[in-house]
Order: sequence, then structure tokens, then C-alpha cells
Amino acid sequence: MYKTFFMAWAGILLVISFVANAAPPSSFSSAKRVAEQQVYYDQTESFYCGCTFDFDTGPTLNSCGYEIRKQPNRANRIEWEHVMPAYDIGRQRQCWQEGGRDNCRRTDEVFRRAEADLHNLVPAIGEVNGDRSNMRFAMVNNPVHEYGACQVAVSFQERSFQPPPHRIGDIARIYWYMRDTYDISISRQQQQLFEAWDRIDAVDDWERERNRRIAAVQGTSNSYVESISAEVEIVDHVAEPIFQSKTSSVYSCDMRKTCGQMASCEEARFHLQQCGNGRLDGDADGVPCESICR
Repeated sequence: MYKTFFMAWAGILLVISFVANAAPPSSFSSAKRVAEQQVYYDQTESFYCGCTFDFDTGPTLNSCGYEIRKQPNRANRIEWEHVMPAYDIGRQRQCWQEGGRDNCRRTDEVFRRAEADLHNLVPAIGEVNGDRSNMRFAMVNNPVHEYGACQVAVSFQERSFQPPPHRIGDIARIYWYMRDTYDISISRQQQQLFEAWDRIDAVDDWERERNRRIAAVQGTSNSYVESISAEVEIVDHVAEPIFQSKTSSVYSCDMRKTCGQMASCEEARFHLQQCGNGRLDGDADGVPCESICR
């Protein structure tokens, strides 16, 4: 018993030592090197599409059935994607209004830290990173552009980007971390969407391990990924779904619907609360499609 207790506390002190000696990257350029060498050094799957890749040679597109949309050069390299775009980080800051991203890099220490935050960086196929740009995450309508078997859809008309189902929870939790850490506002509609995504896609083992590695390097942990009690007890951040499995099997988030396409109030509530389709609640009172949900 005493041996187990001693080993546990030794592990605690080691974690505390890592965090105490951790130093966040000083710039986006240095963050990319740190992410490659200390966080993703043994990872071989791109974030959105799941293509196998090598940092030097790029992605193997046929490993995930990826089809190039328009940009072969960018499609054949791995780039570091800001899950929360630099535009969303900076646009609420005075430095951005006075000179955009370059000015923020020169004059705003908070922006530099946020832009270089490792929690917000993931390896992505360059074409997907370029197409997404600073688009908001959403369930997109037609017309969309897709990438073969990669489960990503982009609507340039709507300026919206739909990620694959296995990444939606990761995205929500990264957004919440960035919001809380850097006091960045997100819309009510996005918040509803992320709450739904967090319920649908729970934290997995790699997300926890990624968080641990970043905490050791950078000194900050994403509390929405895990709560670590002395590196001994892990409490998952997983909420119960709003609808039971029977209902979830009847309705689907795969197709974004309007109120006119709803067969019932129950279906409308599912699409608002489970899929985050905020357009169904035009007056933001929590009741979707009031013509059928009276």
C-alpha cells in the first residue's frame, strides 16, 4: 500500500515538474516545430480525413480515398490547421482592426500566444486547410464540395465547413478551451452546435494523450478533455445524449433540414438540440419551428 502511494505521488511530482518547467511556443512558426517533434511525433493520420502521412513526404491520399478538388500542390502536403481560425482569435482585438494578422503578431502578446497555442493546432491536408480558411463549422447545405471518401464538406456559398463525425467533439472542446483561455466570444448558434457535437463525439484515448503531451510542453491543459486528479484519477467529460438511442436511430444529422422539411416537432427539436441547427430557432427562445412546436 505504501509503495503504491509513494509511486502515485512520485508521478504527481513528475507532472508538476513538467508543467512548472514548461514554456509555451513563442510564435506560430516555433509552435509548428514543437507540435511535430513533441506532440505528433508518432502520429500518422491527418486530422479531418484520416489519411496516413509523413511530415517530410506529405499525405498518402489513396490511403483514405481522398480526391483532389482543385489544388494538387496543397493536397500533397501537410499543413498546421488552426481549429479556431486566426481570424476568430484576432478580429475582436484592437490590433486586428488596426492592421490585421501581421499587426497583431507584431504588437499583441495575447494574440501571439493564442496563435501559437498547441491545443488549437492539428495536422491537416493542405487543400482542406486552405478551403476551410476561416469558415465557421456547421452542417452545410447544398451546393457542397467534397473530397472523395474524406468525410468533409465545404460550402463556399454559405462560408461553412462540415467536419467528419469522429472529429466534431474534438473541435467543440478545442473551441471552448480557446474561448475560456483568451476571452474569445462565440455565437449562441455555434455554442448550441458545439454542445451537440460534444455529446455525440466523446473524448477518446488519443485526445487525452494529446492533451497530456501539450500540457507537459506548454503548461496548460484543456479541462474539457479531461480532469486529472493528481494524475491518478481521470474523469471523462461526457454528457448524456438529449435523445435516447431509439430516437437517434430515427433521425439523423447527416442532412441539414429546414422547418418546412420537418415531419414533427420531435424531429425539429432533435435537429436543434442534437445537431445544433440554430436556424430552426429564429427568435432564439429555445423552441424550434414554432409553426409545428406550439
